[in-house]
Formats: sequence, structure tokens, C-alpha cells
Amino acid sequence: MSQNHHDYWNVTPDEVESIALGAGILGTGGGGNPYLGKLRLWETMKRGGRPKVISPDQVPDEARISTVGGMGAPTVGIERLSQGEEMLGAVKMLEQHLGAPIPYVISGEIGGSNSLSALIVSAQSGRIAVDGDGMGRAFPELQMNTFVIGGIPVAPLAVCDVRGQSTVVSHVLNARWAERIACAVTVQMGGSSGLAARSMTGAEMKRAAVWDTLTLAKKLGEVVRQARIRRDDPALAAADTMNGQILFRGKIVDVTRRTTAGFARGHLRLRANSGSDELDIDIQNENLIARRDGEVIAVVPDLITLVTEDDGEPVGTEVLRYGLRVAVLGMPCTPQLRTETALQFVGPRAFGYEIDYKPLAGRWPGRVN
Repeated sequence: MSQNHHDYWNVTPDEVESIALGAGILGTGGGGNPYLGKLRLWETMKRGGRPKVISPDQVPDEARISTVGGMGAPTVGIERLSQGEEMLGAVKMLEQHLGAPIPYVISGEIGGSNSLSALIVSAQSGRIAVDGDGMGRAFPELQMNTFVIGGIPVAPLAVCDVRGQSTVVSHVLNARWAERIACAVTVQMGGSSGLAARSMTGAEMKRAAVWDTLTLAKKLGEVVRQARIRRDDPALAAADTMNGQILFRGKIVDVTRRTTAGFARGHLRLRANSGSDELDIDIQNENLIARRDGEVIAVVPDLITLVTEDDGEPVGTEVLRYGLRVAVLGMPCTPQLRTETALQFVGPRAFGYEIDYKPLAGRWPGRVN
């Protein structure tokens, strides 16, 4: 992303390829299929749209900024293709409600397709995308992010569907209520919608966001693409870039998955390539917990991602299938998710597991604000 005399970078189609790949790995199986997001962005760029990215510290403190993303279960996102301007429609609806322009957007999560949300809105409308997000990974619910953890209200928020129908939720008691209401509306909209939320100032964003995650996704994608060219082990290259480790290598021998209340929930079992060891993973849109022969070896909010053994391609929870040979990566999350306050929102207990969070070894490789 070459810096120019403004304070932003213009993203190239090749960089989009790397960002989508890296974000698929950061997405821990969720965030929507990055392939579809990539195609949507390329199509917009072909028609002359130019996604512009700015570093968080370059955003004026008083500037208005909103988070953008898609809502709904990843499985629905594949079967029901978006019209393409749902997120932009939600931003415009939010602007109308506030009576003020929103010149900057930031992706709610750097996982999967949602990682490209701010870039898509930027390419469609000339708004500027901020190099960061609210998770440093993907999570299934609206309250599970560093903006909420940092005390920034989620409402007012707007959702917009494939037909351009939009609605504003102007007031909620807390982010969990915002999740319930926006999710209920999204289900009525057919299971997927575009979301624009938490209109905040540049100063609030700087304090709460996970910085430079588009840059991190791009670097991670480039490393994997280089490893493929050199015939190195792409899974190992990705783990090293993230200061993480390979938890397991093996074949998927069992998958159960169902879409309930807007989420893809399920369970996955792998058998080791050599020997009889087994790894079990629990899923709620994302991979949440990994147990090797019954013992917990990695748990949310740290990152657990499956990549194909041969080329390091991230495997989303919506495309898991029997027989696929994968490497399971365990990667440290941003320190912003490891605080006592954060763990109430994103730790194992927030997902209903009576387990204590034990951090994986290693430091988050990104810039910590």
C-alpha cells in the first residue's frame, strides 16, 4: 500500500488478494467467506472504485467514524449472495439519522469477508477506510469487540438488506441488546444484512481499536503466497508470522454443523496424520476451543484456525468437510482481549464454557496502541 501525499494509501488488486488470504487466517473460521468479499471488492475496483486506507493515528481526533460489516450466519452468506451495497446503505441510513456525514469507516472485525468491509465501502463511496478493526480476529456477536470493551456505545446502528430496506436502532440498553435486536431484524431480512454501527470520534477509535490489522492481514497473506511459490510449508510460515504454533496436523473425520438463531454452531473432530491422536474443536461461527485427547490446548480469545495442508488456504467453518487434510494453527490474540474486563466479553465463559482462559505462548505481532 504505497503512501502518497495525502495521508492514505491506495490499495491494489494484488494487495486485496493478500489481505483476503491473511484475514481468512486471522478470522478463526468466521467472518464470512473471504473469497466472496474479494470478488465484490475487485468488481468495484474494475468499475473505477479506489479503496483508500489510512493509519489510525492519521485520523483527526474530532472526525466521525463508523464500524461496518455484514451480519448473519456465514452459511447464509454463501447461499444468498449480497447485492453489494448493503453496508454502504447502512452507513447512509446512519448519516441520515445523525444528520452528519461519516467520512471514515473501519471494519468491525478483521475476520474473513468482513475484513474487507471498510475497503468495499471506501471503494464504493470515497470514504476512507481505517487500518484496524475491533477484534484482531472474528467473533460471532456485536458486543464481542474492543470498542464495546472500551465503553463506546454500539447504538445508534443501522442495518440494510439486499433490497435496500434499512432500519435504525437508535437506543439500546447495551451491546448485547443491540446484538439481539439487529440479529432478529437480520433474520427477517433473510439471514444476512449490511451493518453500520457505533458512530464514534477519531479519538475514541484510536483508544479502542486494534491497530494496523489490514497491514497485518496483508503481511500474513504475502508470507503464505511466498511460501507456496518457494514450496515451503505455508502453515508453518503463517504460524511463525503470528508468533504462534501448529497445534495439530490431520484429517477431518467428523463434522456436525447447524444454523440456529443466526449462527453456525457445531463440532469438528480431526485424526492425526500419524498415530491415533484426536483433536476436537467447538464452533460458533468461529473456532472457539481445541481439545487434544480431551485436554484443552487452545481457547478463545486466542486464535484457532484451520488451513489446508498443501497450500495454507484458510478453511472457514461453513466449508468444513470430511476428509480434508489440515493444519490447526494456534496464535496469540491482541493483549486488548486478554484483560480481565475483555475476558468477560470474549473469554471462554462468555461462550458458556466453565474453563479458565490460559493464554497461548507468544506475543501478538501487530502494533499495540
